[in-house]
Amino acid sequence: MPSLKNYFFYDEGNCEFIPVKHSKSDIMIFTACLWILNGVVLAGMFITIFSHYVGTPAELALKAENRALVEQFEKTRSTITDLESQITEIATVDNEMYRSVLGLDPLPLQERLQGVGGRDPYSDFDIYSEETSEILRWTAEKLNSLERNISIQKVSFEEIKGYYNENRDRLSNIPAIKPVNGIVLSTYGMRIHPVLRHRRMHEGIDFRSDVGTPVYATGDARVSFAARKGTFGLMVTLDHGFGYETLYAHLSGFADGIRAGTQVKRGDLIGYSGQTGMVQGPHLHYEVHLDGHPVDPIRYIFGNTTPEEYMMYQEIASANPQSMD
Repeated sequence: MPSLKNYFFYDEGNCEFIPVKHSKSDIMIFTACLWILNGVVLAGMFITIFSHYVGTPAELALKAENRALVEQFEKTRSTITDLESQITEIATVDNEMYRSVLGLDPLPLQERLQGVGGRDPYSDFDIYSEETSEILRWTAEKLNSLERNISIQKVSFEEIKGYYNENRDRLSNIPAIKPVNGIVLSTYGMRIHPVLRHRRMHEGIDFRSDVGTPVYATGDARVSFAARKGTFGLMVTLDHGFGYETLYAHLSGFADGIRAGTQVKRGDLIGYSGQTGMVQGPHLHYEVHLDGHPVDPIRYIFGNTTPEEYMMYQEIASANPQSMD
């Protein structure tokens, strides 16, 4: 390390070099300055190397912020996917239940899933990293799709509402509510009979209900039959007009005044559930017929059934291979 003792000055009078003498304080100051200078240089080199390979504090903060945003986008993906599933379920109920029962044509899938033509609407995201661009593209595309589907669904519901307002008299006769306060045990389709033990067509749905549970008319109608009938036990049949007929079987008894020819309104008490006839246990067997042919009653209980309940009944239909009668 350089030292102050190596410095001289020239004495012209004596024509000689005279060594410069420094005090101890001068030497200490010189040494300290030299160390500080070296430290500054080394610190600068370290900061330069660190910034090159790791990043500046601002860059590190920005990277942390980006990681947090990516994590939040990933959580948003899950939420958007759930919303997409719910919209799909609502569209299914709309087509299979509301529009089908009212006689309206279902909205085609391609109409519900209509896309946006023209240039790539998400090309602006390409300036970002591949990961960020992919997340932004996916999110924007899904949100636009949800917005379109919700708009289409709103138009469909407005059409259903308008049709209902124009056909209130007819719709009051359509069987549109659950006939009993109970969950569905078995639905329409091929089922194993609990007594006969072989598969056969189950032309209605079975509701869980204890003996004596009130049973209600599902639409305005005239009682066309109220008596015992074979394996159905005590049974009521209602003629709703417009080709609709409903059947309520395995009753324990009839409500007062219920006999052939009686006029009833939707929600009127017509009998009580039981286990008469060939059954496994107490329940209500309910059928809907249109123009003389049995149809799936699940589609005709929208008046007091939520879309979530409707989808649950559809799951029961696919999972339960046996009927109650």
